[in-house]
Amino acid sequence: MSHPDPQAIEKLTKPRSEWRHLLTPEQYAVLFEEATEPPFSSPLNDEKRAGTFVCAACFLPLFPSDAKFDSGTGWPSFTHPIQGHVGTKRDFKLIWPRTEYHCSRCGGHQGHVFNDGPAPTGQRWCNNGLAVRFVPAGEPLPTLRT
Repeated sequence: MSHPDPQAIEKLTKPRSEWRHLLTPEQYAVLFEEATEPPFSSPLNDEKRAGTFVCAACFLPLFPSDAKFDSGTGWPSFTHPIQGHVGTKRDFKLIWPRTEYHCSRCGGHQGHVFNDGPAPTGQRWCNNGLAVRFVPAGEPLPTLRT
């Protein structure tokens, strides 16, 4: 499966009013207000098929299904993203600093990365299920939103 070249990913800037129109209120809150969905609320926790997880806002592929694992935390978790498709920043919303990550194309908040994951990376990319969409292997990836 081919993914856009990370160097060729062009930033997508869209007024918040357009995102509000395209997304459910819950998706908008997670993606553009950095809310967190309740644990164990996403059907994607149980998704085990081969495929790709794409940003629910702009449809950029973010995670291959072979990077998904059951972390027991209640959120879809991955060992690694597709290189260059997520950006990170420090988040001080809780008492201790965390690393927040977002879609590198639209800036939509996805979740936080922790250093308590399995091999080979030791990382747990803890994602909000509302922030991604699953595309099964064999189905075409959605066209990137413009």
